[in-house]
Amino acid sequence: MLKIGLTGGIGSGKSTVAKYFSDLDTSIIDADIIAQQLVEPGKPALKSIVNHFGEKILLPSGVLDRNQLRETIFTDPKQKKNLEAILHPLVYSEIESQIEQLSSPYCIISIPLLIETGMEHFVDRILVIDCPVEVQFNRVKKRDLLSDARINSIIGSQATREQRLLAANDIIDNSNNTQALAEQVKKLHNLYISLA
Repeated sequence: MLKIGLTGGIGSGKSTVAKYFSDLDTSIIDADIIAQQLVEPGKPALKSIVNHFGEKILLPSGVLDRNQLRETIFTDPKQKKNLEAILHPLVYSEIESQIEQLSSPYCIISIPLLIETGMEHFVDRILVIDCPVEVQFNRVKKRDLLSDARINSIIGSQATREQRLLAANDIIDNSNNTQALAEQVKKLHNLYISLA
């Protein structure tokens, strides 16, 4: 099966593009969703995270306090690496088991930090969703209501636009309208089926 790694910076439109592929009956595996499931109460990953970061990253209900964890890792790059060391192997292992259950000619694996984690070899092709940094910034501001400093810090912690474009086999330009987006997805869908 042909594995397409879908990636891009925050606010680039990865979810929107994945939805378009899904509308074409493409199998989608989402690393973010897997990561969220791995840290549900009672899961081993949550225990490991609590062991490392302490009880302060839990809400009174025992659920992971994502804001607290985000605060911790974005103010301390070493802690970010520690979290990744716990979660990433589990995420990739789950992606592999989901791939084994698919029978489609190709699948889209949405991995926001594909390039940052040096896992390019995990997929057959890299599809980058691209847009200017100021477009990313404005979308995130509107969507997540974060402070300018926080948005800049997140964008700064990710691969640069140039690094992503350099790693890309395929690029979708998501700077402007959704009509053009749907057409780009359709074209790539046909390409991937022919390659598979």
